Amino acid sequence: MTIRTLPAAPEAKSRPGVSCDLSPRALENWNPSIRAAAEDGANSISIFDPIGYDPWSGDGVTAKRIAGALRSMDGKDVTVNINSPGGDMFEGLAIYNLLREYKGAVTVKVLGIAASAASIIAMAGDDVQIARSAFLMIHNGWVVVAGNRNELREVADTLEPFDAAMANIYAARTGGDLKSMQKLMDAETWIAGSAAIDQGFADSLLASDDVKESSDTHALAQSAAKRMDLLMARQGVPRSERRKLIQEIKSGTPSAAAPGTPSAAEQSLWAQVAAGLDEPLDRLQAAAVAN
Repeated sequence: MTIRTLPAAPEAKSRPGVSCDLSPRALENWNPSIRAAAEDGANSISIFDPIGYDPWSGDGVTAKRIAGALRSMDGKDVTVNINSPGGDMFEGLAIYNLLREYKGAVTVKVLGIAASAASIIAMAGDDVQIARSAFLMIHNGWVVVAGNRNELREVADTLEPFDAAMANIYAARTGGDLKSMQKLMDAETWIAGSAAIDQGFADSLLASDDVKESSDTHALAQSAAKRMDLLMARQGVPRSERRKLIQEIKSGTPSAAAPGTPSAAEQSLWAQVAAGLDEPLDRLQAAAVAN
C-alpha cells in the first residue's frame, strides 16, 4: 500500500496543565540497547529515544528534527529504524504527517518496540518491517493533567478526537474496522512481530541478523536512566520532578530550593530506586502481550 492513502493526522499542541507522558509499561519493556545491525546509508533516520523532549539526553525525537533530516534527503528513499517507548502524542502525530507526505519511499523497521506515539510513526511506512521479537504497542493518548474537575472533563473531551484519529490510522493501515482498533487501544494492546503481520500492522519480518544489542556507553547510560525513571514513576513522582532530579544527578548540583538534608520520604524513594537499578534490563515478556 502507499502511505498517501492513509489519513492525515490532526495537528495540535499540548495545552497548559496537560503534558504527554511515557506509559510505565512501555518504559519497562524498552531496551534502548537494541539497534540496527548495519547502517542503512546516508538516507536513514534512527528513532531510538522517547518521542518529544527526552529529559535524560536533553534531546529526544521531535518533528523539527525529523523535518530537518527529511529536507536533507531531498526526496530520496528513506529507511526509518525504530526502537522507542513512545512519548509525546502530538509530536508523534506531527512526525507521522511528515513521513506520510514525504515524496520518497519510506521503509520502517521496528527493531525493538514501537510503543504509543512511536507506533503511529511506524504506520507511515510504505513498507513496514518488524523483528520477530519486536513489539508494537497501541493505546489511547497518555497524559498527565493538573486542574479542577471541569478542566479535567474538558481535557478528556479534547483528547477524544485525537484518539479517534489514531484509531482511524490503525484501521486504514490494517484494513480493520474503527471499533476494533478502539477496543485494542482501550486495552493497551501489545502486538508481537508475526502477529503484527497477521493483523496488517506490518508487512514482513526482519532477518534476525538485522538487529543487534549495542554495548556502547550511551545505550548503557540510557538503560540505567530509563530504569530509574520507571522506578520513580512507580512511586508516583511526576515527570517534571523526575526530570529535575535526574538533571541534578547529571550535573552534581542540587537545586537551590532543595533542603540540605533529604526527608525520610525522599530517602525511602532513593533507596528503592537504588535497589531497583539491580533489576534485569530485559523485561519484555510474552505476558505483556494482550489479545
